[in-house]
Amino acid sequence: MANWHNESTDKLCEALLSLQTKEECYEFLDDVCTIKEVLDISQRLAVALLLAKKTSYNVISQETGASTATISRVSKCYEYGTGGYKKIIEKLGEDRK
Repeated sequence: MANWHNESTDKLCEALLSLQTKEECYEFLDDVCTIKEVLDISQRLAVALLLAKKTSYNVISQETGASTATISRVSKCYEYGTGGYKKIIEKLGEDRK
């Protein structure tokens, strides 16, 4: 999937890394994404957090409102992806809860 790595996405990553507060992050996300896009991304993270706790799909769906298709996609990325979800969960300290 490296074909989406380019100068523009590099700049986006640099921009995200430059944010220092939650408020700065909200401001940037508000400008760059639709509310639905932000909510979709946050829902996927919520799903990954629950998958890390070995929560069942039914419970995840009830707690997050995610469809089983979304849960399945996140699960596939969580288990077989590049490790991004696992790194974030570890950084958030959620793997210890």
